[in-house]
Amino acid sequence: MFLKNLDGPTRTVVQTVSLVVFMGGLAWASVPFYDWFCRVTGFGGVPEQVTVNDADILDQTITVRFDSTLNSGMAWEFKPVVREMEIRIGETGLAFYEAHNPTSRPIAGQASYNVTPYTAGAFFDKIDCFCFEEQVLAPGETVQMPVSFYVDPEIVEDRDGKYVHTITLSYTFYEIDLPEGYAALDVQTQTDLN
Repeated sequence: MFLKNLDGPTRTVVQTVSLVVFMGGLAWASVPFYDWFCRVTGFGGVPEQVTVNDADILDQTITVRFDSTLNSGMAWEFKPVVREMEIRIGETGLAFYEAHNPTSRPIAGQASYNVTPYTAGAFFDKIDCFCFEEQVLAPGETVQMPVSFYVDPEIVEDRDGKYVHTITLSYTFYEIDLPEGYAALDVQTQTDLN
């Protein structure tokens, strides 16, 4: 083996550098792996993403609450249009959030989300959501952004899930860099203001 041909100090250096590179690789891969894991399993209250609702609709209902926050420094105004709704388990729900850019410059944003209680994350399925894409609002623009979802009927059979009667869907918007085409618009807007 390669290491057997090295003297003691050189072997120690090679092993230490290898360990550092390996640990760095694990650290680099941990964020995307954790994100993937949470989306697939619903761990940490992250809802699952699906393309269609093929669930049975039960007579039992559940209340879904909607929450919104802005990351510090995000200049938008952001709120749910309706604070809560009651839907039947398995039924597709449609909710809207409203965002407004009160500034004189275009702003791009991305929403992160979670579901509480965390045990409900594996059963809260999003079909379509504004959070799947970055959003760009022009100066003074107001938009209503949809999220369609359903609560998987398997929640009523789950050991912990069957005690959940209210689910809260929370979004936090944070500012991101403008996409390239919008960045040129922002430069032009700033030039026009001066």
